[in-house]
Amino acid sequence: MLDQQKIDMYIMTNAKYFPEDKIFYLKEKLRTMDDEKFSIIATIEMKDPTTLLLISIFLGSLGVDRFMLGDTGMGILKLLTVGCCGILTIVDWFTISKKAKEVNFNKVMSLI
Repeated sequence: MLDQQKIDMYIMTNAKYFPEDKIFYLKEKLRTMDDEKFSIIATIEMKDPTTLLLISIFLGSLGVDRFMLGDTGMGILKLLTVGCCGILTIVDWFTISKKAKEVNFNKVMSLI
């Protein structure tokens, strides 16, 4: 089991990468793991929601934001249709940060 200080430090450092409503659940899961698994989780590269938002604003019509999230199908659709004539691009401006946080959360959960 991890000590509370390590868990709090991890959450404080990485809170912006996870959905706010799932941080408590993440804390509970981290409490049950050992130091070896925690060191693996601490090295995971997270997708920065702010960076993805900026990329979505400037290159979203080309699907770059979706490719970065690993959503290749939607990335190709946006690339071929110029963001579905801009509609999907505008929708992504409001949802891409949340999607990035969900991707980060799911990545960590898959290793726990």
